[in-house]
Amino acid sequence: MKQGIHPENYRPVVFKDMSNEETFITRSTITAKETIDIDGVTYPLIKVEISSSSHPFYTGKQKLVDTAGRVDKFMSRYGNRTKK
Repeated sequence: MKQGIHPENYRPVVFKDMSNEETFITRSTITAKETIDIDGVTYPLIKVEISSSSHPFYTGKQKLVDTAGRVDKFMSRYGNRTKK
């Protein structure tokens, strides 16, 4: 790796998912205004709106859109307008 192009301030940071209150610790260089104590250790805290623990794609709670049904419905309503 090239020297001098990577940040030097990697440190453990807590990310907190605000939709389900789950927290996880990872290394980051992001600056934080708040802190949180976990197991007697103080970490910088970053609040996020959505993470893999609450995103519908990862939780399996996503809604599937039936596009074929929509096309059929459109064709049944408006598809016959050109016929005389």
